[in-house]
Amino acid sequence: MRYLLFILSIVLSVIGLSFIIIYLNLLVMGFSFIDYLKYILSKIECLIFFVGYILLIILIKKGTILWLMYMILY
Repeated sequence: MRYLLFILSIVLSVIGLSFIIIYLNLLVMGFSFIDYLKYILSKIECLIFFVGYILLIILIKKGTILWLMYMILY
């Protein structure tokens, strides 16, 4: 179950970050940076990045998946 949550948090983070990067085109179209931040914070597909990131931090802080991170990185 913990591994499934770990994978889910990574998938949510990647999807959300992809949309945040895609919406960077709004800056080219004349949005100010504050307007851009307001816009991405109002979109659910961008907010799932924060949900996935927080879930990932919680799982890593528990220490249950630290060995998995060690195996991936080394």
